[in-house]
Formats: sequence, structure tokens, C-alpha cells
Amino acid sequence: MQDLVVVGAGPYGLSIASHAAAAGLRPRVFGRPMAAWRDGMPPGMFLKSEPWASNLSDPKRAFGLAAYATTKGVQARHGVPLPVGFFASYGLWFAANAAPPVEERTVTAVRPRAGGGFEVTVDDGDGGGEGASGGETFLARTVVLAVGVRPFADVPGPLRALPPERVSHSVDHADLTRFKGMDVTVVGAGQAALETATLLAEQGTAVRVVARSQDLNWNTLPPPLERPLGDAARAPHTGLGCGWRNLLYARTPGLFHRLPTSTRARVFTSALGPAGAWWLRGRFEPAVEVRLGESVAAAAPAGGRVRLELVSTRGSVDSVTTDHVIAATGFTPRLDRLGLLDERLRRRLRTVGASAAPDTDTVFETSHPGLFVTGLLSAPSFGPSMRFVFGATYTAGRVVRGVRRRLGTGPRDTRPGELREILPAGAAPVNWMERF
Repeated sequence: MQDLVVVGAGPYGLSIASHAAAAGLRPRVFGRPMAAWRDGMPPGMFLKSEPWASNLSDPKRAFGLAAYATTKGVQARHGVPLPVGFFASYGLWFAANAAPPVEERTVTAVRPRAGGGFEVTVDDGDGGGEGASGGETFLARTVVLAVGVRPFADVPGPLRALPPERVSHSVDHADLTRFKGMDVTVVGAGQAALETATLLAEQGTAVRVVARSQDLNWNTLPPPLERPLGDAARAPHTGLGCGWRNLLYARTPGLFHRLPTSTRARVFTSALGPAGAWWLRGRFEPAVEVRLGESVAAAAPAGGRVRLELVSTRGSVDSVTTDHVIAATGFTPRLDRLGLLDERLRRRLRTVGASAAPDTDTVFETSHPGLFVTGLLSAPSFGPSMRFVFGATYTAGRVVRGVRRRLGTGPRDTRPGELREILPAGAAPVNWMERF
């Protein structure tokens, strides 16, 4: 029986595998390394996060993005956006140097086993997808789901009945050249929507952005890392942007985990809302038509194209005819979208309040013993940082600690909180969470 199976080979899966191997475990890791960045982002896109906040995690911290940049003779500098292709290459370098081998096969089923553990089915390379039968089936004591965001892509209801040649999600495109000479409507107001629209416009596609918000939000140029103490105190740097609230999200996921479930749900859905990167604004505004304060109320095929009915916040109705609609409308971590997980098990898992996301303990273990979730699936439990690469550093060591505890090979972790992490260097090691 396998001790640990990691499903997914993105930043979270690779980081967990690195920590697991260093702890003496022998994980089997399945997935296409860095698939989201290699298969779901077209050339010309850049990371929105700062380079120093985009590290995968290994126990010795020897394989960060800056170390990879050094091997290429370049610097990963604060305030200079990095191409997603460079980041994908960094992830592959990390996989080759800091993690155990990845099996580029797809886990199609995870089923609970009577007496404990799981039956894991992996495709046999014939192209089977989630839920497919056949392939190798083996037993595992623990399973970590690091499946990324693709299974949770949201498409607005009115668009779901359109044929796939007329509607897609922003994660479906590693290449936008198929839309040259066409008319495309992008729905959404976040970075994915704004950057996709910009790239389309720059290749000659007629493009518009439709967003229900009244205004587009743009991040500002980040201040220098070295700055006067007063400025730093007013708006400290964090891996999620400047500010004290972001500092709490970034440094204290354990504190977030202790909040009432209703508070966690509210913060998860409202914190770090849609916004465009500072470096994109000058390219976007002169090139892209924007329709703000409008939502798609209906959509239907029309003579080989799509007719969209748009309703404004004032109640007025208008229509647009377009060749294709790209929904850049985010992701919702719902268990019912995770087809590889046994349906009966999904129904039994405890969730975060009224959400359909699994609740976890402090080491990311769900209510079913031995099943761990990470990344977006864990964000309703641990906060907004889990939606970003930045959260992999917090997650990896804790998940491995939980796996070892479940296997009976590691100490039980009873530390209740993480507020101590934001204390200045040299401060007394008081665990303030004990006072809540």
C-alpha cells in the first residue's frame, strides 16, 4: 500500500512532494507539471504577483524563483513583471531538482476503502479522463488533492447552453491566435479578463469587455522594498500586496482558520476582489471597448454567431452579437465539481458553513481521515492566500506534518495559531492565539 499519493503537479503538489520526500516519505505524484501555466495561459501573459512572492516551497528554501533566475543569468526583480512562460520553466526546474519524479498520468478515481485508506485509479495512457474506467488501481493510506483551479472554473448560467465553439473559459486557452480576425466578448473584470482582452486586441481581434461592476479596479505600482520606516509601517509589503489586512491574510492563515465559519465565508468571497495589474492599464485602456455595469441575461446562437442580451444595473436592456464569448469569471471551490472523488465520500465530507468547499483541520486534513485538500479547495478554510502560489509555502510543511501524523510516523501538532509570525524579529515568542 502506498503511503502518500499527491494528485496534481502544480506549485502546491510539487511543494508538498518536495517536503514529503525530505521527511522520508515516498510519495507518488500524478499530473502534468505546471499544467495551468503551460496549457491555460497564452504567450504574452505575465505574473501578477511579485517574483519574491512566487516561490515554490522546498524544506531548505534552496530552489526559489531567484535561484532559478540566477541559473539563467537574469534577475527576478521587485516591480518587474515576469512572463508566465518563465514561471512555468521555473516550476519544471523545481520539479527536476527539488521533488520526486512526477508520473504524467491522470488520477481518474479516489474511493474510500473499508478499513481505512483509499483505492486510487490512474489512467493507462489511452486518454481517459475523470471518471474513466480502466488503468492501474492501487491502495494508498493518504491522498492529497492539489488539483489547481481548472475543475472549478465558473461560467455564468446564461452561457452554459452555448456550444463549445461559441463559449469557453479563460483557462481553456494556451493560444489566442484562433481568434484573429474575429469579434470576441470577454466577460469579467479581473486580471484574467483584462489581460486576455488586451492580448486579443493587440493581435487584431475586435474585443469588448462586459462587467457587472461600475468601475474597473487597478492595482498601483508597488513601492520599493527599501523605503522609509513610516511608509513601511503604514502599508507593509506582503505576498498579497501592501497593507495590514493583506499582511494578516498572508501571514496568519491559522488565525483565519479559527474564525467562525460565517466570517470565513464572507471574507473568502469578498477579499482581494477583481483588479488589473498596474503594468497592464496603459495597454488595455486605449485598445479595448468596455461595457461596465452590465450582465449577461441571456445568450443564444444566431446565424453562426452568438447574440448576448445585456442588462444594466439601471434595468436597461441591450444586445450584442459576437463570434465567441470568453468567460473570465473566476473559480468556485465546489466538491461536486471534483469528479475524481467518490460521490458518496463527497457527500459525507464536512463543509465550511453553507459553502460546498471541504472544511479541514489545521494540517489541511478533511473530515475523512487521510484525505487532504490544498490550494483553492482550502481557501474557504485558510483564507485568500490559498488562491495564490504564495500559499504553497504555508501549506506544504503542514500537510506533510498531517500526513505523518495520520501514518503514525510524526509528532502530533498541537500548536493552535500563527499570529506569532507577524511579530518583529527578536520579539518574545508569545503565542497570542492562546488568548483568544
